[in-house]
Amino acid sequence: MTRYGPMYGPDVTFLGVPPCTIAEPVTYADADVVILGAPFDGGTSHRPGTRFGPSAIRQACYLPHDGSRPSLALRVDALRDLRVYDAGDVEMFSGDIERSLSALEEAVFAVASAGAIPVVLGGDHSIARPDATGVARHHGHGRVSLVHFDAHADTGDVEFGSLHGHGQPMRRLIESGAVRGDRFLQIGLRGYWPGPSVLEWMAQQRMRSYEMTELVSRGLDTCLTEAFTIAVDECEGVFLSVDVDVVDPGMAPGTGTPEPGGLTSRQLLDAVRRVCYELPVVGVDVVEVAPPYDHADITAYLGNRVVLEALSAIARRRRDATGGPPWNPTQPLLENR
Repeated sequence: MTRYGPMYGPDVTFLGVPPCTIAEPVTYADADVVILGAPFDGGTSHRPGTRFGPSAIRQACYLPHDGSRPSLALRVDALRDLRVYDAGDVEMFSGDIERSLSALEEAVFAVASAGAIPVVLGGDHSIARPDATGVARHHGHGRVSLVHFDAHADTGDVEFGSLHGHGQPMRRLIESGAVRGDRFLQIGLRGYWPGPSVLEWMAQQRMRSYEMTELVSRGLDTCLTEAFTIAVDECEGVFLSVDVDVVDPGMAPGTGTPEPGGLTSRQLLDAVRRVCYELPVVGVDVVEVAPPYDHADITAYLGNRVVLEALSAIARRRRDATGGPPWNPTQPLLENR
């Protein structure tokens, strides 16, 4: 069951795109993309507040909410070139994590089964398990790779006596078989967690994790190119999961577990553009935007632009696939048409 807009507040859709209803497939039968809100922070281990993330991401823009956003760089208007709908927020009660995540998985599966790309606005990162699982149920377990931007590996086992939480979804995805460990690419890890035993488990699964020191030493673009080669090997689609804490907290303060020393917002947007332009993306989530700790809506604006960058790149990828010269990031603005 879904309802439009935030858990607490007025009814809104993402920048004014048309609404739809998950329980009524006819309302999104022609959709290319369906946006879902996951207002859930019941898996949080530190600062709560991400339940307000979907509302903030939907509304964080100084331009009219008219269902139009032409991209200067990509020369497409994703909200019009793609058929984008907003199904509102899945009803998720923080006191019942299993019921909440199950409801989200069913909603994501319904969208994927309709032939659309689900774009989920979080919420804490525990929602990645039902998001990627719902997509994998449609495309096939082990047939969808996962590209994961995050400061944290999120591969913990039992935390606070529970199998479910925002530090564990990637482990649960691999254990279930929904996503293969050797097709799991993590970008931006840093800090002081997890410990040796969890890292050993990750190595046994043949996960590929790019820690910030490696990204700085080798270059983000080089590491992305390498990761992309792995992501499309024996997989038909790619799920993109973006935790805003991959960005340095100086540029994304509104998050529950800030870790200094991350990517810049520019690097993240460029990377998301590359993922969605160069790879066959079949699902996206953007998580851990926590408005109570934000300043001047900095993090909400970033979350909004991550979604727009992903949609714009998907639209340009589809446009280029129909003929004409592909997008060239080195060309001047007025020539790159």
